[in-house]
Amino acid sequence: MAESSPETATMSGTTTLASSTSGPAATAAALTFGIADYLVFTLMLCASAAIGVYFGFFSKAKNTTEEYLRGGKKMQILPIAVSLVASQLSGIAIMSVPAETYTFGINYIFVVIAMVVVVPILVYIIVPVFYENNVSNCYEYLEIRFSKLTRQLVTATFVMNSCLMLPVFMFLPSLAFSQVTGMNIHLINAMVSSICVFYTMLGGIKAVVWTDVVQGGIMLISVIMVGVLGTMQAGGFSSVLENASNGGRLNFDFRLDPRIRVTVWNALFGGIFMWTGHIGLNQSCVQRIVSLPSYAHAKKSLVIAGIGFMIIMGMMNFTGIIMFARYYGCDPMLAGLVSKPDKMMPFFIQDIMGDLPGMPGLFISCVFSAALSTLSATLNSLAGVVYFDYIKPFIRHTEARANATMKLIIIGMGVYCIVGGYMVQNFSSIIQTVMSITGINTGAVVGVFLLGMLYPRASSKVAGSSILFSMFVMLWIIINAQMHFKSGLIKYDVLPNSLDQCEVSHLQMISNAINNNSSITEAPSKSRPPLVTGAFGSNREFSIYDISFYWYKGLGILLTILWAVPMSYIWKPDKQETQNPKLYTPFVRKFLKPNLVHELEELPLNGSQLKAGPELKIDLGETK
Repeated sequence: MAESSPETATMSGTTTLASSTSGPAATAAALTFGIADYLVFTLMLCASAAIGVYFGFFSKAKNTTEEYLRGGKKMQILPIAVSLVASQLSGIAIMSVPAETYTFGINYIFVVIAMVVVVPILVYIIVPVFYENNVSNCYEYLEIRFSKLTRQLVTATFVMNSCLMLPVFMFLPSLAFSQVTGMNIHLINAMVSSICVFYTMLGGIKAVVWTDVVQGGIMLISVIMVGVLGTMQAGGFSSVLENASNGGRLNFDFRLDPRIRVTVWNALFGGIFMWTGHIGLNQSCVQRIVSLPSYAHAKKSLVIAGIGFMIIMGMMNFTGIIMFARYYGCDPMLAGLVSKPDKMMPFFIQDIMGDLPGMPGLFISCVFSAALSTLSATLNSLAGVVYFDYIKPFIRHTEARANATMKLIIIGMGVYCIVGGYMVQNFSSIIQTVMSITGINTGAVVGVFLLGMLYPRASSKVAGSSILFSMFVMLWIIINAQMHFKSGLIKYDVLPNSLDQCEVSHLQMISNAINNNSSITEAPSKSRPPLVTGAFGSNREFSIYDISFYWYKGLGILLTILWAVPMSYIWKPDKQETQNPKLYTPFVRKFLKPNLVHELEELPLNGSQLKAGPELKIDLGETK
């Protein structure tokens, strides 16, 4: 598992904090929920559960896998768009994106801006292929285009990613709730995970989508409230920009050194690769996209989702700037009130909204809404993938048995999420953890889909070997990178802050914490090895193991292509093999060799070639 250096919990070169249970702890203990907050939070959970009950018991729908996984292919544009936005945000965006901006500056905004490029890629390159081949599972395409083994390899990576990430998605909001209520974090995790499993298991994809709509509304309201109230508390918009600029949080980094933690370039390209993989080539999202009646509906939904995503994520990114402006010169982490950046948002919310009845409860509901939407979508799609790829081949399939089995899978994964929380609590940086875990295989998955849709020479041997090559190399790089972290060769010290303006800022709570905590001491002048790769530069010789984790997905795609292109000339495609133009993205079809494109009746009689059967003949005629 990835973890960041211990320095992400303190400000480099200024002060360090020894653990203490005196003044700071006592002050933090005062940050608690009121009755109105518990009421708001409970209403959110009850609304989610009620939607599951409705679709599970009262909705007039058939008890089929098509209905459970794709809503009978009758879903509507706006709910799907909201669902896509809600499930992509997760608690990570609400909690860790502001923390990332607070500690490392504004450059993360280019991960958000990347969506401008991602939406056209999805609309014109990827999604048309899924619709024209009538796939309900994006990995099904890989079996049609390449082979069953290729599908199994990529499906295994999806299952692995889901198993690694689900506990992270659920643990983060539990951390926020624990921060402001003092309740045991694992008790909260168990309670809320159980509710999510309940409505996902009962209602299927329709419950997932409509709870996402409710939860998305909560997120939007919360984000706007935090932005407005935070700006007011920080002294106004001009004061926010002034303090953030003085603190170095508005500096765009255009340097090309790949070892720098976050720059304009690795954020932009990392965002393009990440969102392409997470939205267009991940079953939890593709399942919702193909549940719409037609490609035209999907196109509109994706455009709306892209706009909504940029608005909410952009606001969350700027919330980190507002948060820094509020605590410029009076940092709660240095004062010992907050132990690490990922806990800054709950503290900030209690600071600016704590005296407004129900507002802290609204924000915590926002964090949980984001987590629940991601968890429910992943559980629903994971159940379908596990059943159809790993269970159905070995049992006698009936619709009732399939639905019952998928519900049991969802329950089992819910239990796993609760237990996994005990491991996640040891992570120091959630964003780095997430991007390192997914960096192992996301690049390979995106790469093999792009090979299938854009590169006709790629055969099943080329595809399978490319996946394995990319994943093994990325695993090797990431393991060695973690060894460099452990040995101190990489240390991501955050941008500096201080405690010298607490009296001026009238942040009495932080001032009291400083006065009551005698454990704040000056850091040693030599706190790092002479040669080290930091967040903003390196004085070491270049090493591939030192590159920023923002580059992992792009590097994974590059490795896939670098292996596939030369191998496609060694493992050449069969000259007699026919090509179904619908397996390629629309603009590639015009480049297919005419002698390899045949009419439907000339195609060999095997299931993978005939997947798009009835429509194939017309299109092939047009190609000729």
